[in-house]
Amino acid sequence: MTQREIDAIRKLLTSKPRPVGWAERRARLDEVGSVWPVATDIRCESVDCDGVRGEWSLAPGSDAAKVLLYFHGGGYCSGSILSHRRMVTEAGRAMGMRTLAIDYRRAPEHPFPAQHEDALKAWRFLRRQGIPAGHIAVGGDSAGGNLTLSLINRLRAENAELPGCAWLVSPWTDLTMSGDTLAIKDAIDPLIHKAYLEELADAYAPPPLDRRDPLISPLFCDLHGFPPMLIQVGSAETLIADATRLAEAAGIADVDVRLEIWPHMIHAWPVWNAGLEDGRRALATAGEFIRMRIRQPG
Repeated sequence: MTQREIDAIRKLLTSKPRPVGWAERRARLDEVGSVWPVATDIRCESVDCDGVRGEWSLAPGSDAAKVLLYFHGGGYCSGSILSHRRMVTEAGRAMGMRTLAIDYRRAPEHPFPAQHEDALKAWRFLRRQGIPAGHIAVGGDSAGGNLTLSLINRLRAENAELPGCAWLVSPWTDLTMSGDTLAIKDAIDPLIHKAYLEELADAYAPPPLDRRDPLISPLFCDLHGFPPMLIQVGSAETLIADATRLAEAAGIADVDVRLEIWPHMIHAWPVWNAGLEDGRRALATAGEFIRMRIRQPG
């Protein structure tokens, strides 16, 4: 990592005034997330996952019989296939598998549990394609990491087969906002601040919903029986404590868990992998973790 690279990303993120309305926020995240286009050798194809919009991607040499099911970040209110396309497609390359990115419904127009319903539809769509649960990795960044954990929790409650592993980048796991790094890292995080998270939480899980509900804040979930998980977080994030406390809870529950804290990295930094060496390295590390844990045929 060169300091110049992360400084350039910080400059990109702060080059315009922080948007206020939902439409403006969504447009801005799509703008900064798609600065670098998808590599020319990636094949993308839109797909209807039983009413939920999705997009397949496949890099040369990847195994189409194994899939990364990916949920984008954006606080449940922003983010899209477009904003995360470069990250998802390069993750698929690193993991040697096909990807399915999901455009789940967003708050405040569609509050909890609409996103969970869409995630379940996407999972069941994949299973009906004949893809074994053990050949699917589920991943997401920020709110997408939250949705990943909540999907696994719901599948476990149904006694359904679980995915082979989970990949969580800068996961937002605690919507009660009790993590101490929200204050400790506030001055150096260019993106995520407590007041902003409170606004997102109000849109996604408005009162009288209990934000300690494990389906809303998976930090409070019983993680026994969860599949292996890789948690990646940057040291310049206010959400470090959401990741470290999750890793501790997973370890206590005897889950195969790896926690990586990347020095100087900001929230969801692999989104900008094309211009950030540590973004590419994080994807390579995730690829190694997932390839080792997704079961081989038979």
